Amino acid sequence: MRASTLPCHTSRLAPAALAALWLAGCAVGPDYARPALPVSHGYAPTPQPLELAPAATVPAQRLAVAADIRADWWKVFESPALDTLIVRAFDANPSIEAAQAALRAAQANVYAQRGFFFPTIQASYSPSRTKIAGNLGGNSPGIQGNGTVIATREGTPASEGGTAPFNGPVIYNFHTAQLTVGYVPDVFGGNRRQAEALEAQQRYQRLQLEAAYLTLASNVVAAAIQDALLRQQLALTEQMIEAQMQSVALVQRQFKAGHVSRVEVAMEESALAQTRQLLAPLRQQFEHTRSLLRALAGNVQDQDVPEVFSLDTLHLPAELPLSLPAQVIEQRPDIRAAEAQLQAASAMVGVAIANRLPQLSITAALGGAASNIGQMFWNSGRFFDLIGGLTQPLFDGGTLKQRQRAAEAEFEQARAQYKSTVIQAFQNVADTLHTLRSDAETHAAADESARAAHQAMTLTQRQFRGGQIDRLALITAEQANRQAQLNLAQARAARLGSAAALFQALGGGWWHRTEEDATAAAPATSVPATL
Repeated sequence: MRASTLPCHTSRLAPAALAALWLAGCAVGPDYARPALPVSHGYAPTPQPLELAPAATVPAQRLAVAADIRADWWKVFESPALDTLIVRAFDANPSIEAAQAALRAAQANVYAQRGFFFPTIQASYSPSRTKIAGNLGGNSPGIQGNGTVIATREGTPASEGGTAPFNGPVIYNFHTAQLTVGYVPDVFGGNRRQAEALEAQQRYQRLQLEAAYLTLASNVVAAAIQDALLRQQLALTEQMIEAQMQSVALVQRQFKAGHVSRVEVAMEESALAQTRQLLAPLRQQFEHTRSLLRALAGNVQDQDVPEVFSLDTLHLPAELPLSLPAQVIEQRPDIRAAEAQLQAASAMVGVAIANRLPQLSITAALGGAASNIGQMFWNSGRFFDLIGGLTQPLFDGGTLKQRQRAAEAEFEQARAQYKSTVIQAFQNVADTLHTLRSDAETHAAADESARAAHQAMTLTQRQFRGGQIDRLALITAEQANRQAQLNLAQARAARLGSAAALFQALGGGWWHRTEEDATAAAPATSVPATL
């Protein structure tokens, strides 16, 4: 159905039919209906496993199809420090405050528009003091309720022998008080469509607020994971530098004793320099991450956050939710916000159509006027008027027609953007699932590598204690173990980050929020047997 379709055809109705139409509450323009979307039952052309690859120290994660998502989803990482920081960020981050203010403004606009459904009532009081020139005789108020005459004085004309001034002025006080009632009946539903558009904008701002909460929580989780990773990377790198310094000192002693060549000394010194080169960028990243955490918490940069994070205190959840595509449409704030904008655009088509149709207005005034305040509402001072108006645009240079066409085009644009948002959301979930599976495999490989490096180091230590190898071989084995631990830390952090990204991609459970500004719960979706 094209956006210009009128559910109630009004152009050929007789006046009696128009009255019935008014009473029936018809609104021109398209009645909003969610556009048809491609049917989707999964996130890959072929079924994907619901268990992620296990690591030596981590059991296989399970993806729970159609599982509900808690509002405080970050608590699955079991980090009290993370929980505290997110709650504080919700209270202090300016992005939340801005989104809340935008929602209040949208709510006020809805209430303001609903006011047009009711008559407007105004009271006015106008006291005045006036002097009317005698030459303008006949424009004075005349006889008042108490018999007083307020009128210019007429003298004898010059043609009859009179002398100037021939006419005398009049100076008087006058008081007018009136009550004015105005009403514009919403015959064709233009105001209802405008209210519908503003209500959709209110829903959009409400969802923008939920998106701000979700984005902020996700950013805090990502920054906390990065903080924990960088702390471990810095510690392991510093240990590697210390071990390499010992290795360089040992090789230098061997060189002086004539046991090794200068080339071997240079190789060890080069390896130390390369490891030291890693330290400065890691420290820079760490400071940037701490700056980010302060900003997310709403702090200025000289107010540090007390929370300190470690990979050992961030637990990988054993089970992750996996919403179906139909659930994602209902759960993601960006999809719901795009749909709210689509409904607003649909309603604005009706507004544009209504502006091209006859506009009816009714105005009534009741009041009193007199030279004395106490006489305003005597029978002689009372007045009223009742005025009806009917306006039909006949020629406006095509302005209203082109505005309707623009509204229809904006509706088509919003519909395409809504579909695009849905497709991108599905892609986002699919990419996150692929990353989760890849991270699980990388974690398993890194875990196995770390176990092997640790075992090799243990055997090397035994050989060194037995005098079978020199200290240089021991230091090399210890370095290999630290490098494996570094790779394992990166793999674990990546897996934690991907888990947080999945919660964000699925909508984050905002429908369970209990705050006053929380939206209605996402409707339940039927679950097919397979994903």
